[in-house]
Amino acid sequence: MRPEDWPAARAIYVEGIATGHATFEQSAPDWEKWDAGHLAPGRIVARSAAGDVLGWAALSPVSSRCVYAGVAEVSVYVAEHARGQGVGRALLERLIADSEAEGIWTLQAGIFPENVASFSLHQNAGFRIVGNRERLGQMNGRWRDVVLMERRSEVAGQ
Repeated sequence: MRPEDWPAARAIYVEGIATGHATFEQSAPDWEKWDAGHLAPGRIVARSAAGDVLGWAALSPVSSRCVYAGVAEVSVYVAEHARGQGVGRALLERLIADSEAEGIWTLQAGIFPENVASFSLHQNAGFRIVGNRERLGQMNGRWRDVVLMERRSEVAGQ
């Protein structure tokens, strides 16, 4: 993903926010804020044959402590009109490969239990449930649980 991809990627992020089941965030940031919060490797966009952005995936650090340098949080967002077409799977598979090439040994995802599609996508990509974080945060005045999933690399960190 390049800065010029952000307007289209941001619009997809806004669609995810609108579902109420993709993130605790209530609005999408500008490019500079998004860029500062994500790792340089693993920024991926999926495009249609016409070049339109269909989805994106990225990694965020889980901590600034050096012992967690090989651990990253996954974000995968797919445009509403492109859902159910394998875009999410392709993005996540590429993100896993890119993360392993960068030496990242653990990927984690926090998923609202209501987001069945995301849960299934991650499970099919080798993520396992680590636990259920009950009442992790409030969203629109309502407590939300988050299922914590992780995937350990069989390549990186060995």
